[in-house]
Amino acid sequence: MKGSNPKQKNAPSYRLSARRDLIQGVTSQNVAAGLISSTLVMTGPAAIILDAANSGGFTAEQTISWMFAVYFFGGLFGIILPLLYKIPITGGHSITGVAFLATVTSQFTYSQLIGGYMMAGLLIYLVGISGLFTKMIRLVPKEVIAAMLGGLITGYVVRMIPAVKELPLIGGAALIVFFLLTKFKSKFPPVVGAVLAAFFVLFLTNGFGTAAADIPFSLPSLHMPEFTWMGFLTLAIPLALLILSNDAAPAVGALESTDFHPPIRPILSASGIFSVCAAFFGGQSANIAGMMTAICADPSAGPKQKRYVASVVSGVMVLLFGIFAWKIAPFIQSLPQALVAILAGISLVGALQSSLQTAFSVTRYRLSVLAAFVVSLANVSFLHMSGPVWALILGAVIAWTIEKPQT
Repeated sequence: MKGSNPKQKNAPSYRLSARRDLIQGVTSQNVAAGLISSTLVMTGPAAIILDAANSGGFTAEQTISWMFAVYFFGGLFGIILPLLYKIPITGGHSITGVAFLATVTSQFTYSQLIGGYMMAGLLIYLVGISGLFTKMIRLVPKEVIAAMLGGLITGYVVRMIPAVKELPLIGGAALIVFFLLTKFKSKFPPVVGAVLAAFFVLFLTNGFGTAAADIPFSLPSLHMPEFTWMGFLTLAIPLALLILSNDAAPAVGALESTDFHPPIRPILSASGIFSVCAAFFGGQSANIAGMMTAICADPSAGPKQKRYVASVVSGVMVLLFGIFAWKIAPFIQSLPQALVAILAGISLVGALQSSLQTAFSVTRYRLSVLAAFVVSLANVSFLHMSGPVWALILGAVIAWTIEKPQT
């Protein structure tokens, strides 16, 4: 027809071509990388979510809604963006954000938490569309943020020691595998190997507890937010800073170091939008994931032009994990608490190592970094603000007053 739109005629052929490119792009290397990437976020982080939910006194339905939100929308993010840009932009959620929330969930009502999550997502979106990513991070020196994170994570890692004493066979096997894979610099992530070793020994020793009562399936429901200034200052801002500095920045760095040219503004904007969507269902974020992106962008994931398939595979697995959260959560809850502590601790060892290295590797902010680390480690709440929030405030004040850079 003469009056037909050429774009309409080309649209079906474009979709067919994109589907063909995806199928032809599948290799054993990028599929393996995608599976490893998804396993990384589906093991220890899930246990930390349950720990944070217990701290906040969440109901079973609220806990499952949280898991559904972060994994479903994180997986959806990890499917759409790599298909759109043909770059291994891998989606997940912020494990450091969950660790932070474990310290504040008891200080807010559920609706106030939802409001805080939404404001954090909006902040990330505004940072993305405005291009203020670098300037915002500079408001609080990255060394201070790293020190706060180090103090926050140390508690989880230390908790692993008595847990290993309680389950010596399981904990010992997990640690041995973790150290061996680390020593020989295996392509297989040490955290994933440790988790698999722990479950294998648990199976051999018949250590599985009685399964928690199944929760009847129900469609995910929307939760109404409540916005407060306290939630904005002590929940939204720290959460957004953690996501930007510990997820977005490493992910973008991993892509650039492997000769990709990531569209930074669209990535951050999408992270904000997907995080807002996750907040409506009780999740704290759905964003580009740092370590997962590094795995999928690595040369071991196959030819460069086909590595985006690894992110798609990872996204599909994470999305399915979210859909079946109503079955998975009771299983995790049935595991021995000592095992959950071991899994959480091992999954955070890498984050602790990198945060301490970033915090204490320079002499420029010695006092502010030390103050942030100690205050965050103490985790003492004051004036309805948690220890990590006070750590950021105190560290930033010392950095810009006592240790202000000389111009």
